[in-house]
Amino acid sequence: MLKYRIIPILLLKNGRMVKTIRFGSYRDVGDPIKTAKIYDAQRADELIFLDIEASREKRGTLIDVVREVSKECFMPFGVGGGIRDLEDIRLLLRGGADKVVINTIAVEDPDFITKAAEKFGSSTIVVSIDVRKNKDGRYEVFTNGAGKATGLDPVDWAKIAVERGAGEIIITDADRDGTMEGLNIPLIRSVADSVNVPVIAVGGVANLQDFQNAFTEGGAQAVGAGSIFHFTDQSIIKTRRYLFNEGINVRR
Repeated sequence: MLKYRIIPILLLKNGRMVKTIRFGSYRDVGDPIKTAKIYDAQRADELIFLDIEASREKRGTLIDVVREVSKECFMPFGVGGGIRDLEDIRLLLRGGADKVVINTIAVEDPDFITKAAEKFGSSTIVVSIDVRKNKDGRYEVFTNGAGKATGLDPVDWAKIAVERGAGEIIITDADRDGTMEGLNIPLIRSVADSVNVPVIAVGGVANLQDFQNAFTEGGAQAVGAGSIFHFTDQSIIKTRRYLFNEGINVRR
């Protein structure tokens, strides 16, 4: 059985690490390289870097950060933000990334998922799905930093993404991002039940119980978190110890 994963999410803006609230206001929380080293020392299962301005500014992800992290850290890591073509993926993988995370381009051109998976392998391609409730109270997929409505249902879109070749799905409740109000377990469960690839639950982790709930109730294979590690005394080490003591199959 695959072990459940704990994945710190690092958001980048202008080369610095930031933390957003509901994909809107943000504050600087430090240097991404130094933070990556800390998570590496704590034996995080993986790390994910997301350049939050790259898609809106129509530019590539910060390749220098990718290269530096690959030199300094040994844990696997994924990178997303601003990926527009296969060459962008090639550069990130050559720079040291183990996976790439795509969002906006996947919705705009679903064939791109297939082309990327065929060229680089499905295990390399992670499709990130940002979700908000629309004015009708239904969950809807948003792109461009969760600022553009698409009309897509998240469960339907997750199924399509996997059919196209995605090897993993990130599901983020954008309205809970950075709030530490708790994960949206029903949303996570609905997506996890609809696909046969690992699902990473993101958005609103409040405490260590949330990690456990995502695995046992939400059906997620991994939890991505930021604020709980940045702004509380919790750490990867404490999280792993808690989960192990609760009988969750995590890496020792």
